[in-house]
Amino acid sequence: MIVAVTGGKGGVGKSTTSLNLGYELDAVVVDGDLATADLPTGTGPDLHDVLAGRADPVAAVERFGPVRYLSCGRTLAGARAADLSALDRVVERLEREFGRVVIDCPAGLARDVGTQLETAHLAVLVTTPDEAALVDAVRTRRVAADLETPIASVVLNRADRDEHDDFASRVEETFGATTTVVGNRATIDDAQSRWLPVDDVDPDCPAVGAFDEITRTVERSEQRLSSRIGVR
Repeated sequence: MIVAVTGGKGGVGKSTTSLNLGYELDAVVVDGDLATADLPTGTGPDLHDVLAGRADPVAAVERFGPVRYLSCGRTLAGARAADLSALDRVVERLEREFGRVVIDCPAGLARDVGTQLETAHLAVLVTTPDEAALVDAVRTRRVAADLETPIASVVLNRADRDEHDDFASRVEETFGATTTVVGNRATIDDAQSRWLPVDDVDPDCPAVGAFDEITRTVERSEQRLSSRIGVR
């Protein structure tokens, strides 16, 4: 299974969601932002090298704590050398080797976001409870629909469960996908700053339950998709 974590607007928590979902799914997390990578930098070949044909994707996967990553480079030369059209082959190779892949998509609706959404079997849409983020999320949903990539789950990030419960229900109705509220907690930021899943830093943090819920929703979507088209 290949899952694209997307949302349109920058800073809504896509990388945090990707890291924690990758941990819960025991997946390889691919930092798919070729221009402004957010996940940890590796010590060897990265996605730029892989897409330029200079490195094998499986050999470029590294482990940071309990999570496996295919990191992305941070140089303009590397981004220019990367052949985006090879992304689907790279991600499919990782899926064959590791079983599950989570792609951390870049912000915006540029062509690379469409490429990653088209590569994925399912998408997780991340937004925050503010107008700009929701407008971009709606636009991203339209791109996903055009590419026939179903939205498995919506993450309403940096929200208060009590304050935004009715709002979350409206978001769920609008997007037609199970919506999970993830609170704005210092523990989440602390874990992300160390490139660790929240469960590894504070197993009692309420966000752990939220990421568990997102994972179960994705797995149910995976099962439904598998029964229809044979996706692993």
